[in-house]
Amino acid sequence: MIDILLHPPEFLVLALLGGLLVASIATPLGVFMVWQRQSYFSATLAHSALLGVSLGLLLQLNLTLAVMLTSVVIALSIFFLSKKTALSSDTLLGLLAHSTLALGLVILSFQNHIQIDIMSYLFGDILSINTTDIILMSALLVAVVLYFFRYWQDLLNITLNAELAQVEGVCTQSVQLMYTLLLALLIALAIKVVGILLITSLLIIPSAAAHRLSKSPEQMLYISYLFALLSIVLGLLFSMQWDTPAGPSIVVVASLIFLASFIRKPL
Repeated sequence: MIDILLHPPEFLVLALLGGLLVASIATPLGVFMVWQRQSYFSATLAHSALLGVSLGLLLQLNLTLAVMLTSVVIALSIFFLSKKTALSSDTLLGLLAHSTLALGLVILSFQNHIQIDIMSYLFGDILSINTTDIILMSALLVAVVLYFFRYWQDLLNITLNAELAQVEGVCTQSVQLMYTLLLALLIALAIKVVGILLITSLLIIPSAAAHRLSKSPEQMLYISYLFALLSIVLGLLFSMQWDTPAGPSIVVVASLIFLASFIRKPL
């Protein structure tokens, strides 16, 4: 293992770089997800990713592009349906999460001639990250940094009191819509890291652990970022040492960090 660390193969370098990029993107988005209690929202987008994979295979599109487009369409649908219907957000999210997942599985069942490793989409395959994925993640990181540089305070105000923020001149719908779209793109790109079933955990767990130890929003952001980086690095090392699946190993490390946060501060 020491020899691998001293002379890492290219796929391992790409995996580590991809994981660190996803952690850098997920941290600020996850912090606001915890504050706004939108964990089920990200789970819905993650479930819809399987529909994107199915449609990509059916239409012979690039799968990453197909998942990105599907996630964006579902995110926009959630955003506008929540404004236009009387359904509660839980009902709407549950409806879309399970219907898109079921539709994706049905479409997949009609494509028996295609050999696909469905497990790699459900639980991730960080070791399959390639240069194109790194470029896309880097572009998304730039977009996320620019967004939070411009709208950090506005999004904070919306989180605290959306009506008051609107009275103070914040364009609440456009700020929230941009946040939603960035979240959809992250989930589409991060599937290779931890998979459809576990991507939400990478968004929520580091932020939830940091929430217990922070006294300000900025402090929570920095601590959450540290926890996310540790989860990626230690999860990969754990996977290499004991030959466990990389994505679930990352989530297990993040969960252990969350449990350790209980030592520092009781509920």
